[in-house]
Amino acid sequence: MQQLLVAALVAVAIASLPQLSLGKKIEKRCTNCSYRTYYTYGDGRSLQRVVYRDPVYTRAQSYGCSGSPCGVNAVCQEAAGGRPVCSCPPGFSGNPLTHCNRGECLDNVDCRGDLQCKDNRCVNPCVGACGIGSNCDARNHVAVCSCPAGYNGDPYHACHLNDPEEQCHPSPCGVNTKCEIINGVPTCSCVHGYVGNPLSGCRHECDHDGDCTSRDMCSNFKCVPACGQCGTGATCRTVTNHRAACECPKGYIGSPYSECRPECYGDADCPAGRPACFYGICKNTCEGACGVGADCNLRGLTPVCSCPRDMTGDPFVRCRPFTKEDLCEPNPCGTNAFCVPGHDNTGRERPVCNCLPGHTGNPLSHCSRGECLSNNECPDHRACINYQCIDPCIGKCATGASCEPKAHLAVCRCPQGQSGDALVSCRQTRTFPVAKYH
Repeated sequence: MQQLLVAALVAVAIASLPQLSLGKKIEKRCTNCSYRTYYTYGDGRSLQRVVYRDPVYTRAQSYGCSGSPCGVNAVCQEAAGGRPVCSCPPGFSGNPLTHCNRGECLDNVDCRGDLQCKDNRCVNPCVGACGIGSNCDARNHVAVCSCPAGYNGDPYHACHLNDPEEQCHPSPCGVNTKCEIINGVPTCSCVHGYVGNPLSGCRHECDHDGDCTSRDMCSNFKCVPACGQCGTGATCRTVTNHRAACECPKGYIGSPYSECRPECYGDADCPAGRPACFYGICKNTCEGACGVGADCNLRGLTPVCSCPRDMTGDPFVRCRPFTKEDLCEPNPCGTNAFCVPGHDNTGRERPVCNCLPGHTGNPLSHCSRGECLSNNECPDHRACINYQCIDPCIGKCATGASCEPKAHLAVCRCPQGQSGDALVSCRQTRTFPVAKYH
């Protein structure tokens, strides 16, 4: 390196000679001059630099950048102690001690949208950017990697054929959840005993009673009805501050917070006053069996209802004191007869039976409907008497009188030669001589 720096002597430009020249390389027309190409254009033209080296001055200045120790297009910077350090400027590359070439680009903006500026060259950004089996699409100077349809994985590492279960590994769900593949789609749900949003995470439904409603309590991290504190067969009467007030049903015995059991399982378990076992409860079968005011007597376990001697009525509904109307209830008379309260020969109350209007017969056994109810139902020469169509003359006229039935009536007449009231009596007419006065 020291030999190169010694060789790169400080050059002083000759005033009479141009230092930079465009076009063809100029001829070397001076002694101790060097010609270096500064930049070459795309069309072949070059920019050259002519440097004159003074041997005396060069020997005096053997160090530093003044002697242009660097290559073409290189930049020289003096380090500590005057030591020259050569480097290619931005946008150039190569060996700074010999030649730095201008790059194709300085930034991505110098390249097409599907190319990227790398090491001062516009290159395809997809080269080596994506993983095995992945697709690459160069967009805006950046490689965009993706797995083909039917494949998944990390496109920047490797893509492989889809396995539906892999969609749950790693799980897209939150904590305390499970991931299942349903119809090809990963589906999140809370594990048993947990609630919440399975995408963000599930939690216990409760940690203490305060997390539940006033009628529920927290049991095994779940809100359950507080009435569950009641024992088997018990009734939950009310709930206050997450605590249930339990009681055994009527007729049941035991602890309402552990177990309530029936008072009996059969009649043999019941006392004499309540001899029948009904659905686990000892009862007196007469309770509620008879009507108001009725007497009840047990025949075995069967209740027998009856009204007291001085009362009447339906013993299964109500018993009441006797009234005279009760003499005719139920009706003691025969068919087509009606009953009215009356008295016997001794004055005692008794039922009296009568045939219905238009009926005749024995009211104690049977009454038959009569032949008629009015004269209109009988022929003109008959009259409706005692519901029978009979001759109206019977018994109507006086002895010896003649009778002609007419318009349902008896027309009585005394015979010729007799006079009198035909309804009472008829007698022989007596004639007396009439005196003649002159």
